[in-house]
Amino acid sequence: MSWQAPKEMDEYLKPTELCDCDNIELQRKAKELTKGAETPKEAALRIFYFVRDEIPWTVGHSDVKASSIMKEKKGQCCNKTNLQVALLRAVGIPARHHQVKVKKEWHKGLTPVIPSSGYNRLLEILPFCSYCECYLAEKWVACESVLDKALYEAALKEGSVTPEQVPTVDWDGEKDLVVRAPWIAEDVGAFPSFDDGLRKADKEVERVTPMVFRPLIGFYYGRVNRRIDALRKGK
Repeated sequence: MSWQAPKEMDEYLKPTELCDCDNIELQRKAKELTKGAETPKEAALRIFYFVRDEIPWTVGHSDVKASSIMKEKKGQCCNKTNLQVALLRAVGIPARHHQVKVKKEWHKGLTPVIPSSGYNRLLEILPFCSYCECYLAEKWVACESVLDKALYEAALKEGSVTPEQVPTVDWDGEKDLVVRAPWIAEDVGAFPSFDDGLRKADKEVERVTPMVFRPLIGFYYGRVNRRIDALRKGK
């Protein structure tokens, strides 16, 4: 494994408080995953499939360090993105967060598991969702790992998502993969710091629903995650 990122990419290789790519255990895992990889593309693909399938999608708190998500082996979209970015940076591949605002209908599509009482009180537009982009072959490529294969296949079987909406959750290391494209309400843009994007979104959530959104979602975490697991298992 030997490659050198362009000098102008330094900000996309740096650790932050939450994207702690300098964490020793995270670095060890990144090297383990990419051992023997001959190109950045091969390394990026190994990291993508690890995050996609070994870190199953759940609901939870956003402000969690990448190293903690790796240990917990589960996370929601921004958690998985944060871990993917951190692992890529740990092996010298420039990576960034692409923030989007997603329609809450996403939860009736790929993740039809939130109880109706909670779903009806969600914000119509979820302000902080993100996916990973990495710099390969002199261009940025989207590689969204949010939806694990087991959950995707279960959602297809149940009919809550169609192949037309999400043709694939596989990534080839060359073409953009944005799984939630049908539900994107606004493209906020790409940024190097997960922490900064999260703080900005937190302020927006607090302004819109200061006493409802977070306590409500927190109450439903356990129940929703049990439903997600049951859906994966076909129950």
